[in-house]
Amino acid sequence: MQNIKSKPLNIEKKRTKHLKLRKNLMGWWFILIPTLLIFTFSFYPMIQSFILSFQSGKGMVSEFCGINNYIRLFSDPMFLQAVSNTFLYLIIQIPIMLILGLVIANLLNSPKLKMRGFYRTAIFLPCVTSLVAYSILFKSIFALDGVVNNFLMALHIIQEPISWLLDPFWAKIVIIIAITWRWTGYNMIFYLAGMQNIDSSVYEAAEIDGATKFQQFTKITIPLLKPIILLTTIMSTNGTLQLFDEAMNITSGGPGNATMTISQYIYNLSFVYTPNFGYAATVSYAIVFMVAILAIIQFKVAGDKND
Repeated sequence: MQNIKSKPLNIEKKRTKHLKLRKNLMGWWFILIPTLLIFTFSFYPMIQSFILSFQSGKGMVSEFCGINNYIRLFSDPMFLQAVSNTFLYLIIQIPIMLILGLVIANLLNSPKLKMRGFYRTAIFLPCVTSLVAYSILFKSIFALDGVVNNFLMALHIIQEPISWLLDPFWAKIVIIIAITWRWTGYNMIFYLAGMQNIDSSVYEAAEIDGATKFQQFTKITIPLLKPIILLTTIMSTNGTLQLFDEAMNITSGGPGNATMTISQYIYNLSFVYTPNFGYAATVSYAIVFMVAILAIIQFKVAGDKND
């Protein structure tokens, strides 16, 4: 009798084990396909570009040159100019954009404000526009006979048109204005989402204690949004270090190389100048290094306890 009873139990155990094994295999198949795609289209090009950064030569014909490309970076005046321009955008534009995003999010978070949905959509809308389209739009707006010059002359603020795109100083200002216009709404959405998760009772208690709206913003809202502010700062830094479309389409890196960014210099090395893909890969890894260093600094400055 015991043998008869044990046989169905063993069969049931084998079936359960077989089903578990089958489910595990199906799961591995689902994981395997995206893993192969990620490796093929992401990790493999990264590895190949790193190997390429140790090679030099015209076009696709290249030979191993060791760390000569990396040494060349420190004496390349065009690379140093591109780094200088990019960091100027980073130092000036990012604080302006993040502060604007915080202030606008705080205003749009007010329950007393009417048509909040319209204002949120209107401010967020620029970041979903085409990079090329909005760059060309800014180029036409700041042209010699563009809207900005005509407006300023109509108000008698200036007597003659400003060469916005032909003057190194004003060309940088135009690019900073363009980036701020496009990405402020993007960061605002992050802050707005964070503000809506803050319990209203915290503000009510602060108001009872006599805190003004400004004190509530600086002492409650900003400290509670610290993780989101850190996230947007890192994302904005990464985006600015890879800035390409604005400089390419608004000023073409000019006048001279006054507005050229690091990414545009990589493009020029690959497709405009005599192609040198090895050195272009080296410059791209310089961006990777800068992103890593700045991210570490930002985490340390923010005092992240999870480091």
